[in-house]
Amino acid sequence: MSGHDHNHGPTISAGGANRGRLLAVLAVTTTVLVAELIGSAVTGSLALLADAGHMFTDVAGILLAVLAVTFAARPATPERTFGYYRLEILAAVANAVLLFAVALYILWEAWRRWVDPPAVEGGLMLVFALVGLVANIVGLLVLRAGAKDSLNIRGAYLEVLGDMLGSVAVIVAAVVIALTGWLRTDVLASVAVALMILPRTWSLLREAVDILLEATPKSIDLTEVRRHIIETPGVVDAHDLHAWTITSGLPVLSVHVVVTDDALADGGAAKVLDALADCLADHFDVDHCTFQLEPAGHADHEFLPHA
Repeated sequence: MSGHDHNHGPTISAGGANRGRLLAVLAVTTTVLVAELIGSAVTGSLALLADAGHMFTDVAGILLAVLAVTFAARPATPERTFGYYRLEILAAVANAVLLFAVALYILWEAWRRWVDPPAVEGGLMLVFALVGLVANIVGLLVLRAGAKDSLNIRGAYLEVLGDMLGSVAVIVAAVVIALTGWLRTDVLASVAVALMILPRTWSLLREAVDILLEATPKSIDLTEVRRHIIETPGVVDAHDLHAWTITSGLPVLSVHVVVTDDALADGGAAKVLDALADCLADHFDVDHCTFQLEPAGHADHEFLPHA
């Protein structure tokens, strides 16, 4: 029998509802980026330049996120049956690559300046760092509501969080320079910013790549899924079980289900399909499922090995 899609179309990506939040944070972040670039030029601070570089990746990443959620809202077509949902994930990958590049540049420049530290104006550096801190706190409050639902929004949230921590590091460095005159504090603060960028960027990239490779979502245990399917009345076996993620918050599943001849007779197939769909939606929070019901022995006619 042909497959049955219990939920006949995926819902709009969670990121689409957060477009306004992203635009607000984009405006704030762009303003701070310009301010920190000016501050770095005026004070000679590498830490401010590092934070400005991080801000630049935020601007680029958030702009990508806005474009992604905009395109994701476009309807599916016969050529793109899932629409543009994956643009959100591609934006997250591009975002992570930008962050890695900026972190490596900061570390290289820090090494160069450690050998020959230039003069830094601690007082002005503190003023610009405080502006960045306030802006980052505003950005976090704006994005917090959508960070749990969308990988793209989460990426933007993590960037702003890293910026906030970076601003704190710059503030500490500015205070130390103003009080003691030890210029290498600026270099240490820039290294701290770079080291804060790398771990969270790796986590974002790994999660995005898992989605692109169609890895099984971490929230779904396929062994348990198969057990629930087989325990459904009328079902005797299941094979070719696959689960993957289209975009943040949209897991999908497909499976071939072997059923008894009695279950297929007299409209019984519809009851089996409804039972399977309800079971997976209730126990595993997977609404977009495709089931192919088969009589015993049908698997012998399929070309690919079964999983």
